[in-house]
Amino acid sequence: MVIQDLTDIIGDPLQNIWSGAMQVIGNIIVAAVVLIVGIIIANALAKLVEEIIKRIKLDSVLSGAGLKPYFERAGMNLNSGRFLGQLVYWFLAIVFLLAASDVLGFVALSSFLRGAVDYIPNVIVAVLIMLAAVIMANFLQRVIHASVKSAKLHAASFLSHLTWWAVVLFGFFAALSQLGIAVAIINSLITGFVAMLALAGGIAFGLGGKDYASYLISKLREKTER
Repeated sequence: MVIQDLTDIIGDPLQNIWSGAMQVIGNIIVAAVVLIVGIIIANALAKLVEEIIKRIKLDSVLSGAGLKPYFERAGMNLNSGRFLGQLVYWFLAIVFLLAASDVLGFVALSSFLRGAVDYIPNVIVAVLIMLAAVIMANFLQRVIHASVKSAKLHAASFLSHLTWWAVVLFGFFAALSQLGIAVAIINSLITGFVAMLALAGGIAFGLGGKDYASYLISKLREKTER
């Protein structure tokens, strides 16, 4: 009876430890398989995306839109296929790492990775916003410069560069807003900038155009009194 009691006392904890260890080992094996398979799939899809981008010659389109000099100034080569391929790779790698973390029961890591996966689309949209802003800015810069030149007006270079910076800054603020970075500050800056332009225009007209404004008002008064 005593031996049976000792066997139960020692055997049951050992059995529980063994069952728990086997469950942990099984979870580790499943998580490792999920992660390895995920990395293989991510690598294959990244190469596929890179090859598709090369086939459609997206780099030539972006170079024609005037983006290549900006990448060269930053010390980078214009390689949209590589960029999009790596974006796909890391997105899928994080997704499969999240799955492995859920299998292992790492709640904190899973929460962090889930937030990263939810945030990646914002990064993609922000990049697209900046690309569209730069392309539109280059197009409008050429249009404004040619229009002012053809009208034989002065400051064609100044107006075209001013247009470029206005569009790029607007795109930059929109990208930051998409990323959720200092949204309140950006809104305040835009509101302050518009108010500054309105105030500056009002002061400039009040100081430099008051005589002409009084002339227009007097002419309007003469016509209405007739």
